[in-house]
Amino acid sequence: MTTDPLLQPFKLKHVTLRNRIMSTSHACGLEENGMPLDRYQTYHEEKARGGIGLTMFGGSSNVSIDSPSVFQQLNVGTDEVIPHLSAMSKRVHAQGAALMCQITHLGRRGESTTGPMLPTIAPSVVREALHRSIPKEIDEHDIKRVIADFARAAMRCKEGGLDGIETLAGGHLIGQFLSPATNRRTDAYGGSLENRCRFGLEVYEAIRKAVGDDFLVGFRFIVDEGHEAGLGFDDCVAIAKIFEGSGTLDFFNAIYGRMDTIAGLALDNMPGMASPLGPWLQKAAAFKAEVNLPVFHAARISDVATARHAIREGLIDLVGMTRAQIADPHMVAKIAAGEEAQIRPCVGATHCMSDRRPACFHNPASGNERILRQVIPKAETSRRVVIIGAGPAGLEAARVSAERGHTVTIFEAAARPGGQVLLAAKSNWRRDLIGIIDWRVTELDRLGVDLRLNAWAEMDDVTALDPDLVIIATGGIPDLSWLPGHEHVTTAWEILDGSTTPADDVLIVDGTGRHVALTAAELCHDAGSRLRFATIDEGIAAEQAYAERVIWRRWAHKTDLSIHAEVRLTSVRPQGNRLIASFEDELTNEPLDIEAGQVIVDAGTVPAAAIYHDLRTTSRNDGITDLDRWTRGEAQETQGNGFELHRIGDAVSSRNIHNAVLDALRLCQAC
Repeated sequence: MTTDPLLQPFKLKHVTLRNRIMSTSHACGLEENGMPLDRYQTYHEEKARGGIGLTMFGGSSNVSIDSPSVFQQLNVGTDEVIPHLSAMSKRVHAQGAALMCQITHLGRRGESTTGPMLPTIAPSVVREALHRSIPKEIDEHDIKRVIADFARAAMRCKEGGLDGIETLAGGHLIGQFLSPATNRRTDAYGGSLENRCRFGLEVYEAIRKAVGDDFLVGFRFIVDEGHEAGLGFDDCVAIAKIFEGSGTLDFFNAIYGRMDTIAGLALDNMPGMASPLGPWLQKAAAFKAEVNLPVFHAARISDVATARHAIREGLIDLVGMTRAQIADPHMVAKIAAGEEAQIRPCVGATHCMSDRRPACFHNPASGNERILRQVIPKAETSRRVVIIGAGPAGLEAARVSAERGHTVTIFEAAARPGGQVLLAAKSNWRRDLIGIIDWRVTELDRLGVDLRLNAWAEMDDVTALDPDLVIIATGGIPDLSWLPGHEHVTTAWEILDGSTTPADDVLIVDGTGRHVALTAAELCHDAGSRLRFATIDEGIAAEQAYAERVIWRRWAHKTDLSIHAEVRLTSVRPQGNRLIASFEDELTNEPLDIEAGQVIVDAGTVPAAAIYHDLRTTSRNDGITDLDRWTRGEAQETQGNGFELHRIGDAVSSRNIHNAVLDALRLCQAC
């Protein structure tokens, strides 16, 4: 028996959850034509195998034809979904976890240009900024139709063997009725707080009538919309008590903020690493103190300490650790086994919220469980593995190889492991990225890997170890030799690593849309430089996930950053003690010259792969990686004498952390 608060069972009506950790409903991006097929099911099955008490799925699963899929949601508005729900229920229940789905109607959050291309509907004609819909005002016929759709969808979930469902308020149709910011009606569904509750109450009454009492029904409920025109905390408590009094609900799942603007979604409703841990936990606790039903909550509760505190102090009843479970779906099993230090930490990078979701920045197996391993199997035969480079790619290759039981040596030329992540973590709000490195270094120490720092590897150093497998993970370096006048330019790396001091008057030129140029700009601003920023893209941070773009745009606004967009750098030349950066406008082809005291450029990297080319002739595979086998995570087939040679990460091409660790895991899980 354990006394850990997180591992205590929780009785939710007739269902007993084995612990207090849950994964909340989210659109994981793995659906196929609106259905949760094998890849979707396997993703949630892995969480259950890892010990979670409750996994919820189907964020924003649509109940009606005029609630279309706009961010890869499930479709629970058709009987076609039932067999897939049944298969998923059997798989998750077999691993000991409970399973629920979120069902909803998007209302004005839909899009009339998607799916069947129907008008969106809402209580009133109020445009949503995020999805840009101007809705039709819902009429009584629509109201009856949608209520019936909710009830049928809930019944499909019950027939599919699920333990329950929840609906979503927030910016979706039920919430649009509740909020005075979106409900301007003067009939029985608008005006007073009680009238604004009417639609939601009728939805829940229909659901309960359809599914009976032996099925869990909850409400993912906004506890404060966080803006003046919307619902405040007291309003939300009053609404919650009305719904609680209806007798149709079994739990509340508390959320904060608005989701009808990209800023509201990224900064408040689904906060990332720029936010403190558990930013709305106290708000959820205050809400729990006002209601009688169990209260769940999730919002950047990504570490075990915060989660344990939330349960121990009775702040909430179940703690949602959704993104943390993407980073490590075996988190609960590790807590139970006394291996808490081995949990792969969520760093809040929000890569899992990008269009590549649910891809975790440093756990590429999540969402790819059919091909990639969350738990690395031991190899039949131990090998000697030499890795050159201790950035994220090299460290992951070493970790996975050591888990396989191989003898692993890493050479790293620098005094610290980490590669470009050390530079990325220089940003004021991205410092948590260092967790990607720290966790791996700790794991390598546990696994007995020989990590050699300040060690520039030459061919003789490698061959002296008589390796069976050599992996080149030397990363990349900035190369501006293509730029006329490049000798006058400062690379963004030189600012980030502190080898060059920012000038008083700086022009930052971004050729990638990534974090590097903006991080350099942030450091220059903090050093007191006068900044101007030029980018080849139509705006800043073009290659980043929407949450990161919002944070950088907010920073640019606060610093009054002068931005020249859609301009291509063509040359840099000196003029006296100043520099002239010449550009070509991408839209008009007209030239543009900008004068500055210092020109700082990021244009990505080129591979630092000289040793790879040196070693190719003595390797048995000429350094060639079978791409088909690589993408399937299968062992490479090589023959002959000598060692097997591969390169990964930025030693191949300039990409990102996720690509680097994905390269390593795919190569090494079967090596």
